[in-house]
Amino acid sequence: MLFHPRYDNRVGRLADELLHAQAVTPGLIAKIIAEACARVPVLDKAGKAARLGELTAAAAWTDVALTLVELEPAWRLRRLVYEDGEWVCSLGQQPNVPASIDDTIDAGHEVLPLAILSALVEARRRDGATRAARSISVPRVRTVSEHAVCCDNFA
Repeated sequence: MLFHPRYDNRVGRLADELLHAQAVTPGLIAKIIAEACARVPVLDKAGKAARLGELTAAAAWTDVALTLVELEPAWRLRRLVYEDGEWVCSLGQQPNVPASIDDTIDAGHEVLPLAILSALVEARRRDGATRAARSISVPRVRTVSEHAVCCDNFA
């Protein structure tokens, strides 16, 4: 019942790989971009993701992770804290509401950029599930304007 079984499997494997990773590598970043960040190649062609290449070349992994989150329009960084030897990253879709109301994605890892990337990959997985739920919902019915009825009470 998910958006696309192959996509979900790839993103799921990527989430597992991030969970067990000890450090960020250029290959891992390339894999995340290829499998979970479909907008980045398009933005790169338009020249809007050039900074990402520069940060990757400089091995500025935290900045790379934050830039990838920034390039995703639906998700924003809500919280980034260090608790009990682990970084916890929370992404939300509604930054203008209190965090307790927003439906956030939380991911943790001992390495800061891996915590951010894990949250981003989990957000992309949830986006796929949301699209699948929308695609199997009741189809929309177009209204027919020929039989419009006025229901106002002018009495």
